[in-house]
This record gives sequence, C-alpha cells and structure tokens, in this order.
Amino acid sequence: MEIVEYPSKSQWTDLLKRPALDVTKLFGTVQGVMDCVRTGGDNALRELEERFDHVKLLELKVSEAEFKEGEVLLDESLKSSIRLAYENISRFHEAQKFSPIRVETRRGVNCEQRAVPIEKVGLYVPGGTAPLFSTVLMLATPARIAGCRDIVLCTPPNKEGGVNPAILFAARTAGVSCVMKVGGAQAIAAMAYGTESVSKVDKIFGPGNQYVMAAKQLVSLSDVAIDMPAGPSEVEVMADENANPQFVAADLLSQAEHGIDSQVVLISTSREMIGKVEAELEIQLETLPRKDIAEKALSHSVSILVKNIDEAVEITNAYAPEHLVLAVKNYRKVADEITHAGSVFMGPYSCESAGDYASGTNHTLPTKGYARAYSGLCLDSFIRKMTLQELTAEGIQEIGPAVMCMAEGEQLEAHKKAMEVRYNSLITRKG
Repeated sequence: MEIVEYPSKSQWTDLLKRPALDVTKLFGTVQGVMDCVRTGGDNALRELEERFDHVKLLELKVSEAEFKEGEVLLDESLKSSIRLAYENISRFHEAQKFSPIRVETRRGVNCEQRAVPIEKVGLYVPGGTAPLFSTVLMLATPARIAGCRDIVLCTPPNKEGGVNPAILFAARTAGVSCVMKVGGAQAIAAMAYGTESVSKVDKIFGPGNQYVMAAKQLVSLSDVAIDMPAGPSEVEVMADENANPQFVAADLLSQAEHGIDSQVVLISTSREMIGKVEAELEIQLETLPRKDIAEKALSHSVSILVKNIDEAVEITNAYAPEHLVLAVKNYRKVADEITHAGSVFMGPYSCESAGDYASGTNHTLPTKGYARAYSGLCLDSFIRKMTLQELTAEGIQEIGPAVMCMAEGEQLEAHKKAMEVRYNSLITRKG
C-alpha cells in the first residue's frame, strides 16, 4: 500500500480516487446480449450460457431433485451456519417493518401512508471466483419479509450444469423456490424482459461483474428498477495508536481478496500503527489462497497519516466508504460524527466479515462514494410507500379555497374546476 503522510485537503480527491471502471464502454457488447435474449427467449439463454459459461443446459430451472441433492452434499456445519445467519438477518429486517401513518391535516382532511411490497423481484447472485451464497440470504430474506409475491433468483451454472449446493440451500432456507441457471448480462436481460422460463420482474437486486453492472444500468433506463449503482468493493479502517495491528490488517485483507479492483484504505493518527499494519499485511498475505488477488488490490490502495481524529473523520466523510471499521478508542463518539458510510463497524471485535455474513445487517451497500446519497439494502428496498387521502364535506370547506386559489395561480383551470364543482355543490346544498 502507498503511504501518504499529512496530505492537504486539496490532495484528498486524487488520493481517494477509486479504481477506474467505466462500464459505459461495455454498453455496445452488453446491448447485443440483451437484444438476443429479448427476441430469442429461453433458446437464446441456452446459447449464451454455452458461449459464456461453457455449459449445455437442457433445463434452465433448478429442479426439486437438485435442491435435495445439494442439501445432502452440503456439510452440516455450513448448513448450521447458514441457518444462524438467516435467523439474525431475518430478526434485524423484521424490526424494520413500517407502521402505517394516518394524519388529519385539517378537519375532514385525512392523509395516510402505507407500505406495499414490490410484487416481482429478481435477485442476481454471482457464482464466479467465489459462490456468494451469503448474498442469497441478504437479498431473499428481506424480499420474503416484505411480502414480495414472486422472487426469481438467477445464478451462473458450473461446468457440469449445476448450481453450488450452498447457494441452493441458502435459497431454500430464505424461502426462494425459483432458481434459474443463468448468469451474466443474459440473466439481467431475462429478468428485465421475461422469457418462457424466467418471469419478468419489477426490480432487480444483486452484485456482479462489470458486464452485469452494465446490464443493470441499461435496463434501468426504461425497463425495470434496480437496487443501486454499484462498483468494486471497498473498506476503510480508521485506526489510532490503541488499535490492534493484526486485526486491522485482517480487515483490510478481507476486502482486498474480493477482487483485483477492490480498494482498501487505512487512515491513522499514528505513524507507528501504519508501520505495524504494513508488517502484518506481509505476514498474513502469505497465508491467503487468494494472495494474488489481494496483492493487486493493495497495489492501488493507500495508508494515510493524519494529524488527529477530527481530520480522520473529515476525510472519511469525504471518501464515503462502503464499509468503515472504527478501530479507535472512543469509537461510539466517532461513529456519531460519521455521516457518509454504507455500514460502520465499531470497536476492536466488530470485523467487517461479521456484517458480510451473520451479524444481521445487510451487506449489499453503496460503493464508489454513493453512500453520500444511497442507503444500503434494507426492508424499504423491497416495498413501495403509497399515500391515500380522504376529504369529507368539512375538508372541502377547510382547504377548497386554497386549492382553487393555487390552481388559478398556476393557470391550471381544470385543476381549479375539480375542486370548484365540489365546493359549489356544498354551497348550493346549504342554500
């Protein structure tokens, strides 16, 4: 990692620049795939799976027999861990349920808001260098709690035409029965447009490679909603002289092993701590099966020495990290000053991987600085807020004149008329 000491504020933007990834350059290639699926349906999906995932598929949908076989193959300790994670994720998202609102804004004017689930949702789960069965739990659990009627999950098949057993077990645990063996941009197209086997959905969720991200951006322009803009994974660790360098290095590497385009950032008030973390990184790197990936991620990552915690907080809010680990003494106080972060991990024992898997919070989070404007995935992501209102005769008398006056002021005569005929009918009735 590059080490930068006491950078000026004017240097922060360049220093914290994310790895360049312009998915718009892929739009032409991805659009061809999308058009192929739109016109060719299931046959196109089979052809594309053979081309990109090198597998011939007779059936696109995972069968009941495959679900059962996957459960038998899976280690009992992993099944128990998945169940524990599901229970915690479920408990945390159940607590997010929305309570209906009813307010009488004026006498006879009643305004309401209620939550309505998105009826059809599509979940994309990567299956490339790492089968992300944890993502199944993070997407499907809140979808089920929200009450989504149809939940379609797409994931790439392996070379034998099957799906990772842990993905299938997590899907069944979280209440998903429709799993499709489709990956990449073709999966996004199938969920956006619908095919003979894949239902068209209203909103698509989930991470993926650059082709998946490009496909999601394309379909969001006119065909279907998506969860949020996405980029490579990232973590920032804020550490003072009290931090445990072994813990800090482990947190940095846990994110660096995601992919070569992942970014990790260490911000510290202690030059000595940065040195200790650098030494630990070298030691721990040698033990990682994904060492090459982590090393490449570290090559475009940075350690920053700052004057004090206040400056650390300021630069953190400017960066708006996806994950933020607070390895500082007064972590609760510091957390209160953080305004831009996807998810915050407080104190020495709150490792980022706890949130990735089993603490209960959702690991689908805004990257690329989008934490300034986007929330991480939550129950609200799977529902719509709908307002209702009811005016009585008394309500018409209360706000009718104001409505007519405002409509007239905007020169919208029909708007004024809609209220006027009601208001006059009451006047006539009184007369």
